[in-house]
Amino acid sequence: MLRFRYTFCLLLAASLLSGASVYASSLKAGKADLKSAGPLAFGPEGILFVGDPMGAAIFALDTGDQGKPASGPVDIQGIDGRIAAMLGTAADQILLNDVVVNPLSRKVYISVSRGRGPDAVPMILRVDRAGKIQEVSLAEVRHSKVMLPNAPDAAAKDRGGQPKRLEAITDLAFVDGNLIVAGLSNEEFASNLRSIPFPFRDADRGANIEIYHSQHGRFETASPVRTFVPYKILDTQHILAAYTCTPLVKFPVADLKPGKKVMGTTIAELGNRNRPLDMIVYSKGGKDYILMNNSSRGVMKISTEKIDSYPGITQQVEKQGLPYETIAGLKDVQQLDKLDDSSALLLVRSESGSLDLKTIALP
Repeated sequence: MLRFRYTFCLLLAASLLSGASVYASSLKAGKADLKSAGPLAFGPEGILFVGDPMGAAIFALDTGDQGKPASGPVDIQGIDGRIAAMLGTAADQILLNDVVVNPLSRKVYISVSRGRGPDAVPMILRVDRAGKIQEVSLAEVRHSKVMLPNAPDAAAKDRGGQPKRLEAITDLAFVDGNLIVAGLSNEEFASNLRSIPFPFRDADRGANIEIYHSQHGRFETASPVRTFVPYKILDTQHILAAYTCTPLVKFPVADLKPGKKVMGTTIAELGNRNRPLDMIVYSKGGKDYILMNNSSRGVMKISTEKIDSYPGITQQVEKQGLPYETIAGLKDVQQLDKLDDSSALLLVRSESGSLDLKTIALP
């Protein structure tokens, strides 16, 4: 810790002398050698964090995108076809892994796999409101990288025959100077949440997390967090994490210490046979809500009112805890992010099968 503080002070002093920020001065130009492009999250100054599950690494990329925020909606039909055409391939030969909005410029960033399987090429693309698509070059970009020390072995397979390494990083968020990372480790308590200070130094083992899974009626330590959001409860920063089948669990960020076994508090059960895909927090009418899209249960608007007063669920239930409503008009939503304080950006599978970028008013 003392070594980190000393290094941080040196970076701060250098940045003050040069007029650059601590964050920018921690990035160096060169090739960002991603093995895969998965979850995305924006940090300060247009810095984009990219999860590389197959490489067991996280990259911080300087996008150079700090322009004036664009106004108006983003509505682009067939974004998958447009990307495939740009790359000289077919739409069924690419995967759009995550979609986020840069809060500074409000441009859209997409992590893409060109091809399928272990030889897929990772790419990061930027899309503006006019539908112009640009590749974010990884060949010569200011960046930094941190390796995860205890990711699943690259050769290990799950019961479905897929590489366990794919779930080494399932979601990211930048919170109070730290990057929160969800995923699986190679430890006995495989489900993992870690808090990595930025600018990066070495990543630690992270916290081993356990939950009571209210649909399954048992405690679990091997199921990964699928998606999460940071949220303050009584002025204390928490992670609200959603799991398959679909418990919603809270963890105090302060508890995420290296090697610590942390028991989450299950505050809602939202239904079985479902996989949560993405979630955001927003305010409307003086109240806070979570918007979460799912594989089979549509898009849920979840109230956080009196979230501090809900007791932990410790027995098998069908549905319980935080109240929610399903937004009837939103179907086949694959990804979502806040576009601004009043609207959200969705990646939607259309009736024709294409993937469209679509803007909606926050419900």
